[in-house]
Amino acid sequence: MRLFCRLGLLSLFIVCSATALEPLAPDTEQRASIREILHKLDKRHYRHLNLDDTFSSELLDLYLKRLDPTRTYLLASDIAEFEGWRNRLDDELRAGDLDLGFRIFNKLRERLIARLEANVALLESDAKFDFDADESLPIDTDTRAWFKDAAEADDYWRRRLKDGMLRLIMSGKDAKAARELLVKRYKSQLHRASQQQSHDAFELYANAVAGMYDPHTSYMDPRSLENFQISMSLSLEGIGAVLQAEDEYTKIIRVVPGGPADKQGRLRAGDRITGVAQGVDGEMVDVIGWRLDDVVDLIRGKKDSQVRLDILPATSGPAGSSYSVTIVRDQVKLEEQAARGDVITVPSGSEKLRLGIITLPTFYMDFEAYRNRDENFRSTTRDVYNILQTFRTENIDGIILDLRNNGGGSLYEATALTDLFIDPGPVVQIRHANGKVSLDQMAEHPAAYRGPLVVLINRLSASASEIFAGAIQDYGRGLIVGTQTFGKGTVQVMTPLKQGQLKLTESKFYRVSGDSTQERGVLPDIVLPSLYDVKEIGDGSQDRVLRWDRIKPADHDTYKNVDGLVAPLIQRHEARVVTDADWRYLLETLKFAEQNRSIKELPLKRAERERLDHEREVALFDLANAQRKAKGEPPYADLAAWRKEQDTLSGEPEDAGDAALPVKPKIDLAHDPLLKETSNILGDYVGLLTKRREKLAGNATGS
Repeated sequence: MRLFCRLGLLSLFIVCSATALEPLAPDTEQRASIREILHKLDKRHYRHLNLDDTFSSELLDLYLKRLDPTRTYLLASDIAEFEGWRNRLDDELRAGDLDLGFRIFNKLRERLIARLEANVALLESDAKFDFDADESLPIDTDTRAWFKDAAEADDYWRRRLKDGMLRLIMSGKDAKAARELLVKRYKSQLHRASQQQSHDAFELYANAVAGMYDPHTSYMDPRSLENFQISMSLSLEGIGAVLQAEDEYTKIIRVVPGGPADKQGRLRAGDRITGVAQGVDGEMVDVIGWRLDDVVDLIRGKKDSQVRLDILPATSGPAGSSYSVTIVRDQVKLEEQAARGDVITVPSGSEKLRLGIITLPTFYMDFEAYRNRDENFRSTTRDVYNILQTFRTENIDGIILDLRNNGGGSLYEATALTDLFIDPGPVVQIRHANGKVSLDQMAEHPAAYRGPLVVLINRLSASASEIFAGAIQDYGRGLIVGTQTFGKGTVQVMTPLKQGQLKLTESKFYRVSGDSTQERGVLPDIVLPSLYDVKEIGDGSQDRVLRWDRIKPADHDTYKNVDGLVAPLIQRHEARVVTDADWRYLLETLKFAEQNRSIKELPLKRAERERLDHEREVALFDLANAQRKAKGEPPYADLAAWRKEQDTLSGEPEDAGDAALPVKPKIDLAHDPLLKETSNILGDYVGLLTKRREKLAGNATGS
């Protein structure tokens, strides 16, 4: 394809005309595959949908959102053309016809390639960007309308290129190097776009069809399936993070507990990866706009090798600065994800309480050892049981089970773990696609621990974590503390196709109370601040989620351990944190992050941008010093001292020969205000339970 552009040096608008691309077209196998996919979805998926005009209309919206999520390539005239097809997609799909889906993809591909070539042409011209001009870049994609014409699109992209230049210049690059990096970025994207083939179009469209049922239903074509199977081999290692493509960025959805990124300690869910480099001094490759699988290929490598990532933190907002982090690739080992027990001491009036903390990163089971009939196979429940036995000898007064960031795992282990804390009874109900409810997951043994229990949860506690926490709450067995959980209450299965594989949702979890864990998750008895934006993280933040609902409760006992105690515990908690310096710092930093995320436009005037950057740094510096002063610690002498500590946290080696990276500590209450306050809540809970028992004993004696 040849692209001819005229650059207006005053307006900098780009007027382009392009020869037609060779359109991609579906083949016979793909037509057969879409019929097979629709048949399996209709017969096996939990959600039953009619292939009608409503389906067609909603599919068009979802497909366009996936193709052009930021509305920066297609024009209003393109959308007007597609509107004529709004009620025809269902008819085509029913006949195994993919023509309209491919025509929409081809239009996006045409606009994308034209735009990327125009970007390169502008950057390679002698056109200058005026960083003294008072203008801005709109970044609120939620309210952005489709560009009404090419001129409006050109103006937006001129501003976006200017923003890209400004970011790079402010990070220390000169104008020439910044321009060259952007040219390289867009040429790389252009190369990838020009290499797209029919299977790319089909996979995107088939995934939009699958995504109509729910966000966890997806299709992998033979090529993607092969890449997935290769990724499961032991020859390459990664950083231990779940990634997802979002707009033009690669976004971290979850840091895998016990993995390299978790041990390094800096990456968080919601952070975006903008660059990847190999080793200590490898060139940083800009990966903005890359396909997710290509970014993953760069991040993977040999065990014990280093990979450097440029990260745009979730807390910094769209105008924030990036930082680099160095991670040593490794396999996520079972022992590093295993349950861990620690004992701490907290004051309680004139006494001191010994509290046990069980940190549980995932619900695991060594299936290979189990299949080999190894009597000593490791599992969540076995390890926690052993920890409980150790705690018994330590004479602990209560237990915190920390499920923060635990994304789930084995359903069997979630049930078995619950069995350690309750007497025999149901743990979770499962409703299947045919409407039948099964109650097979049962606690079968007397409880191994009956003392005071607090379960600590957060937004990244999901699936099996929600089953356990929900059961403890429904039985009144313990106190749930933290934030609303993820809301992943569905079960998926992999089913083979003649071409590729389909993952589909076939059932849904319900608590013994009858409440689903889907979408709503588990709501804590005592709410703590959330480190994660609930609008960005969680099942409810995705398109087409299965909604929360309720079925008939299962017969179950109630321990009533927390009855009447939640209100006084909340009162004590609120009174205590008012004077806690770490708590105040946490709230202020979360407020600061929310303010940054709410920015709708970025100034493109360099002086204004530098002023905002400096104000952000000063605000964080002031917050850190206020915290240190309140705790009686020496404040940072100046911004330079504060910056040095931030750089140390990134894990950057001080020199090429220094690969010693900081390792996240195990239990560190001084740097974990949420766990610290949860231990205080447990201390209060132990005290209130003791008073209640004494009162009951006194009443019994008096009678």
